[in-house]
Amino acid sequence: MIKKILIGTFVCGLVWSCNNGTKSSADGNVTDTTEEYVPIDATSDDPDMHNAQNSLDIIGTYKGVLPCADCEGIRTELTLKTDSTYTLKNNYLGKGDGKEFEEEGRYVWLDGSTIELKGTEEESYKYFVGENTLTQLDMSGEKITGELADKYILRK
Repeated sequence: MIKKILIGTFVCGLVWSCNNGTKSSADGNVTDTTEEYVPIDATSDDPDMHNAQNSLDIIGTYKGVLPCADCEGIRTELTLKTDSTYTLKNNYLGKGDGKEFEEEGRYVWLDGSTIELKGTEEESYKYFVGENTLTQLDMSGEKITGELADKYILRK
């Protein structure tokens, strides 16, 4: 019984695959429905124009708790606005009186996937822009690696 089912399935698959992409219309004319396969040339000089800057909606508020060397963590809230300005709020958890530090400034695109906050503070922050995420980068603009790497992600 199982042999008959397997043979029947094989025959149906063979008949279906031999169709060559042609269909007969009601009047008996045969039409070709196959499409020409055009491979993507990986060596093409045409750059892919899609990047975070022109493909993602980064406007909004991102939140997370970033690692801290001498406290429990830094509760961070970063709001990016349509006029290329931002508001950054940091609250150092378990340290001091729980005072919130707020900074405002402008953000600029460094390339199609990274922004830099240009604020009033001497140090600037760089973030890799992802789908509904901002990943804080180290001082040289590189992604942070190691076991705490996923702790540097702010989510929308």
